Amino acid sequence: MASSAPHRALAFTFFLLLILSPLSLAKRPRPPSNKKLTHHGGPVVRGHLKLALLWYGQFGRRQKNVVRQFIKSLNSDGREGLEPKVSSWWRILESYQTTGAATSVGPVPVTGFKPRIRVSVVKSTTDVSWEFGKVITNDYVPRLVQKATGGKPDIVAVIFTARDVTVQGFCRATCQQHGLSGGNQYVMVGNPETECPGLCAWPFHRQEWGPQGVTYQPPNGDVGADAMVIQLATGLANLVTNPNLNGFYVDVPFSTELVEAGTACLGTFGSGAFPGFTGTVRVDPRTGGAFNAHGNRNKKFLLPAIWNPRTSSCWTLL
Repeated sequence: MASSAPHRALAFTFFLLLILSPLSLAKRPRPPSNKKLTHHGGPVVRGHLKLALLWYGQFGRRQKNVVRQFIKSLNSDGREGLEPKVSSWWRILESYQTTGAATSVGPVPVTGFKPRIRVSVVKSTTDVSWEFGKVITNDYVPRLVQKATGGKPDIVAVIFTARDVTVQGFCRATCQQHGLSGGNQYVMVGNPETECPGLCAWPFHRQEWGPQGVTYQPPNGDVGADAMVIQLATGLANLVTNPNLNGFYVDVPFSTELVEAGTACLGTFGSGAFPGFTGTVRVDPRTGGAFNAHGNRNKKFLLPAIWNPRTSSCWTLL
């Protein structure tokens, strides 16, 4: 019996390590393999980012409005004076213009230069007839991009697929994607209300696997809209820092998925995050919705952590 005490002490110590180790690691979330994003010689986005939205399938008016207000918030400091702001999150992505990629996209900025990426929606199209069906394979992407942009160059197609539309590759390793099609870049985002919400609507829905942490109410009262904002923010972060797929990303051997500025810190929304826990966020006492950013027209959003090139670490608004 006397020999059982040391065993109990050892077991208790091991239990404490299991509990506390995620907390210690959470102080500085890192991308896979503890590697940082590196520049691979390609350009980053600067100047005017023109977006052509395509709503493929049925979307509610509130869902469209939430997404549009998020896009407007990227360049808006707002009049309410509330902090933190969506625009502060966007400025981290603007900082990539002066971090290693400046020589590949133009002259080195002069002292005091404040980079800006002006974002505007120049076109919006709705297709409620599912012209290409409800199962979108990679073969359909060029047609969707063409439909969104009307064939005009230098416009980024942003394609939203409705909750009853299945997209090849989604729900396995990603909830959004970006790439090149002809002369246009594109971002594709799914509505995860019913399509793999345990992967793509977290933390507004229980995770399908892994630690089951606390879930939150969406800040705008719509799981689909608020989850699409998270995925759109992720896709835009990746697009801005790696538009031609030769910009900033992590070298991960034998991987078909690029780890980029928006995906290097998955599952992190605030400081102190660890698997199953978003990190520090705020809760609106009026609606119960979780958020970490103030946007246009008093909208609130929950935005993902992004990779900060100046500190080589994950960065969050809170």
